Amino acid sequence: MGNAVVRSAPSRLGIATAAATLAGVGACLCLPALAPWPVIVVCLLLGVGIWARGRRAYLLGPVLFGFGWASLHASWGLSAQLPVAMEQAELSVEGRIVGLPEMEVRRTRFRFRVDDSPTQPQALRGRLLQLSWYDDFGATEPGPRKHLQAGARWRMTVKLRAPRGLINPGGFDSERHALAQRISATGYLRQPQTARRLAGPVGIDAWREAMSARIQASAPASSSRYVRALALGDTRALDDRDWEILRASGLTHLIAISGFHVGLVSGFFALLGAGIWRLFPHWSRRMPRPQVAGLAALLGACGYAAVAGFALPTVRTVLMIAVVVAARLWRRPVRVADALALAMTAVLLFDPLSVLVAGFWLSFAGVAWLVWCLPQQTSVWKGFLSAQGVATLGLLPLTVILFDQASLAGPFANLLAIPWWSLVVVPLSLIGTALEALRPGWGDWAWQAAAWCFDLAWPVFVWLAESRFALWWLPESRWFALPLAMLGAFWLLLPRGVPGKALAALLWLPLLWPDRELPAQGEAELVMVDVGQGLAVLVRTASHALLYDAGPAVRDGFDAGERAVVPALRALGVPRLDRVVVSHGDQDHAGGVEAVLSVVPAGEVLAPAGSPTPADAACQSGQSWQWDGVRFRFLHPTAHFPYLRNEASCVLRVETRHGTVLLTGDIGEVVERELVRRDPAAGRAQVVLAPHHGSAGSSDPAFVAASGARLVLFSSGYGNRFGHPRSEVIERWRDAGAEVLVTESSGAVRVWLGADGLQLRERRHDRRRLWRATR
Repeated sequence: MGNAVVRSAPSRLGIATAAATLAGVGACLCLPALAPWPVIVVCLLLGVGIWARGRRAYLLGPVLFGFGWASLHASWGLSAQLPVAMEQAELSVEGRIVGLPEMEVRRTRFRFRVDDSPTQPQALRGRLLQLSWYDDFGATEPGPRKHLQAGARWRMTVKLRAPRGLINPGGFDSERHALAQRISATGYLRQPQTARRLAGPVGIDAWREAMSARIQASAPASSSRYVRALALGDTRALDDRDWEILRASGLTHLIAISGFHVGLVSGFFALLGAGIWRLFPHWSRRMPRPQVAGLAALLGACGYAAVAGFALPTVRTVLMIAVVVAARLWRRPVRVADALALAMTAVLLFDPLSVLVAGFWLSFAGVAWLVWCLPQQTSVWKGFLSAQGVATLGLLPLTVILFDQASLAGPFANLLAIPWWSLVVVPLSLIGTALEALRPGWGDWAWQAAAWCFDLAWPVFVWLAESRFALWWLPESRWFALPLAMLGAFWLLLPRGVPGKALAALLWLPLLWPDRELPAQGEAELVMVDVGQGLAVLVRTASHALLYDAGPAVRDGFDAGERAVVPALRALGVPRLDRVVVSHGDQDHAGGVEAVLSVVPAGEVLAPAGSPTPADAACQSGQSWQWDGVRFRFLHPTAHFPYLRNEASCVLRVETRHGTVLLTGDIGEVVERELVRRDPAAGRAQVVLAPHHGSAGSSDPAFVAASGARLVLFSSGYGNRFGHPRSEVIERWRDAGAEVLVTESSGAVRVWLGADGLQLRERRHDRRRLWRATR
């Protein structure tokens, strides 16, 4: 009987159980909406019962439990988000700064935990907020916001809204991120001059921030930011150029604290504990030396994970070490695969929503590939090369799916970076941190040595990153591309004698060479990018691409060209723009142009005569050209028309064999009526971009009637201060028989004018998830 229990126990908490729990969690988070409460409760109860008592179908238990457990956490997270009724109110809150504040040129971003007390707004008690403190325009240096410190308590007045973001191809899903991090609201300080600090910094984050400041003061300025990242996981000082080099060279997984670094610290503490017990042999009568070494290793791992801010790779490693230590204490053998499975189960039990974070998949998948593929190696160098090859091939599909990119220079950069950083730079950084914790000033020499060693190899990585073949951006692929590529990687990593490995490469094609859904000859595709309160439209024919506007940009702040338009172009597989049209010079249309042109090669840039936007030529009524059987023609402004900002907008007509698109910029009623009077036929179009975001001074009834539009697109930001689009304008178009779509509720909109008729796809509704703000 005892043997039977021992045999069944591992199966209940082994690899199959972890996979089944993950499947249940994933099934929940793939749903477009939360399951009803009765379903969640039934899944939890049935899951626990089957898991505990089932025999043949016991794996159904963790599947049901994972589904119910993830549903419960998602329900808690979503119910904690700010009610819509409170979004316009100014609220006074007290609480503590969580994590390390991120200071930028004109603002400081930080997380704020509101006090759980009756004096705070009921909907915000104990909630986590993502806040920004802005300086006034024209400020030459940071104001009082520079006094924000991790762990300090403040009182401040804020204006909040529930988490909501832009939804675009290739774009960052901030709504998913908010749920994973349990952020209840985002916002900014109102009347920042009234903000008051109530108590000084305390806690581990305060210690991390203070230690980071000491590294910055001690190490050379050029490299201190990297030493801070490697020693403390503090990447705040890394700029866009740094991240660009790290991505292109495939080193982003090393620059912050990883599981391997935790393993180094753990091993050091294990040796330290065992060494002390050797000095005092009689202590072994109370506790054997191996158990002491294990407990010391776990203690060191936990401490270092706290220093790193409990990043997911460190937590995974701590849990694996805990499993091994527990097995040693109970004198039971445990395989690495079983330790990994138990660590995954523990992570899912602690926080099932961690699967929404890319680090979860990369962390566990990377170790799983190595455990499965690598036997015990007699040669350290041979084992290292094999591990690098397995990690590169095995993680490539996940990297492409999660980030739409692959680093061709990564394998070569990692051959140098992994041993050099992990065995030289990181230990020196950690030694400096440990010495500095003992006495201020003791860690200077170690940090300076770490910075010097880092600088020795960094030029090599910069050279690799600047190679034209370093970073490979890939278009978005279909849902089945990832499982096919993973199957192909599995096949390729099988032993040498397995046949058909050349055919396995074909399984990678849907991932590496996806269908870009390009229009055929004489057809056109229109993509209205979700840029908030602004405009950016991509028009594609069979072999050409035109960008009409590039969204808003704020100096030293959000740039839609960089954050929305460029990722969308990459995800859609647009390597080059043949022409860029800037409708007029207002920031909500022209602000992102510079960011786009700095990254994406482009041909001629057109703008109205007199526009402040740099351009190669002026758009003018009567200009036309043809691409792939599609005719492009400007209807406005006419010759000698003065630059009147909105009224001087370039109006572009796109004529295909199957329909017409009219792009109107920000023209108002006067220009609309003039277009109808001058050439009524030119104003007819199946698809119309509503003028001026649907303002009250646009969409004249005569223009609406003359267009005969079937589909009207509005580009506007959620809760914008202008009230765009106006309800009466929307009703005017609907009364004329048009379908109306607005980016704030649809996300990016793709429209095809082809042989199959007018087709469209709304990004926010096409990829519905339970965390969407419009749920």
